[in-house]
Amino acid sequence: MEIPARAADFGGTKDKENKDKLSWWQLSLIGVGCIIGTGYFLGSGLGIKMTGPSILISFLLAWLGTYIVSDALMKMAERDPQQGAFRSYAKKAYGDWAGFSSGWVYWFSEMLITGSQLTALSILSRFWFPDVPLWIFAVGYAILGVIVVIIGTKGFERAQNIFAVIKIAAILMFIILAVAVLFGLFGGSSKDFTIPNTMDKFFPKGMMGLWSSLIYGFYAFGGIEIMGIMAPRLRNREDTQKSGAIMLMMLVIVYLISLTFATGLVSVDQFSSDESPFKSALERYKIGFFPHVFNGGIIIAGFSTMTASLFAVTSMLVTLSKDGDAPRFFSRQGKWKVPPFALGLTICGLVTSIILSFAMPDSVYEYITTAAGLMLLYNWLFILISFPRLIEATGFDHVKRFTGMALILVAISGTLTHGSSRPGFFISILFVVLVLVVLFFMHLKKKRKHKNESTN
Repeated sequence: MEIPARAADFGGTKDKENKDKLSWWQLSLIGVGCIIGTGYFLGSGLGIKMTGPSILISFLLAWLGTYIVSDALMKMAERDPQQGAFRSYAKKAYGDWAGFSSGWVYWFSEMLITGSQLTALSILSRFWFPDVPLWIFAVGYAILGVIVVIIGTKGFERAQNIFAVIKIAAILMFIILAVAVLFGLFGGSSKDFTIPNTMDKFFPKGMMGLWSSLIYGFYAFGGIEIMGIMAPRLRNREDTQKSGAIMLMMLVIVYLISLTFATGLVSVDQFSSDESPFKSALERYKIGFFPHVFNGGIIIAGFSTMTASLFAVTSMLVTLSKDGDAPRFFSRQGKWKVPPFALGLTICGLVTSIILSFAMPDSVYEYITTAAGLMLLYNWLFILISFPRLIEATGFDHVKRFTGMALILVAISGTLTHGSSRPGFFISILFVVLVLVVLFFMHLKKKRKHKNESTN
């Protein structure tokens, strides 16, 4: 998931930026570019391994759940545009504790996403340098990402548009080459494409496989929060819902077409977590340039996503600090207008990811990716729970809400059914418990303060 650099202002004035209003289709395109990341390019391979061709159903269900959450968020954004988006709505709906919890859960989820992207970039880089340890690449990308944050957002903001185009172009390149293979080019033929004609072939791992893969479908759509954050910049507020709906429709079409080709061109056992499923699908054909170009495109796109996440977590920490939900020193500005303490905590998170990459090179990506996806879903539940408190919901709205919550809970529980994703579930729960423990002690401190004031 990618936050535009524009959204990562560390406390500077935004009056000039807010003059540049967006049309609905511009916001839709920004959403498409921001959401597509290594969670799809690499993470979808984990889902395919778990369920095979039925990954298409996982993505359809994830799209439905994402659409329901997006629709609720867009309705709130249309009614009451807020810079803090979902966090502000949680606070308005349930009070300070909800704003604190939502903000910190989001911070941790973005930090996990940053670690996930960092590990994905390292895995992809080993395509050219297979003998180099994962953690060395992780250190290199982390240093480059921190440098970008320190330099600022001006040049990076322009580059984000290019990165977004690269992501979409990479998927379209795969689809075009897959079609060319079926027409007999590059040593292929139409017979290479296999359509599963039995339930056993479509569900090679059964319904349990489908259940456990659902989290990776949701993770590929992670980033709809961006639409809520960017909504205040729309030229016409009434276009908010349309923008979100069209964005998700474009995404699901591109996802389903590319996944259909990937799962039809190669057997399930050929996919691995070490390379993109789209690269695996075309590996046996005589397309010498594709693996290198595609891998390079994903790395460039993934780096933009990771760096944007660094901006996001640092910016969120500053916002939490200014609202009294984090120590005040995190919002202090530095020499280059970058909050040094907030950036320092972000760097600590990166260091932790690098250590994990060194300690568990074969499993860390799957653990972090699962945990990151779950943390996002916890915040999506917050959005659906907050909705009826702020919007007069119709009966159909409630039906959609409960359907969305059911799909999210199914995806969350599905991680417990698979041994490789189960650790990610417990990692996410650990972070949530940590947030709740801090919240509890803050409540005790506030209660003690009120008691002392009343006594005096």
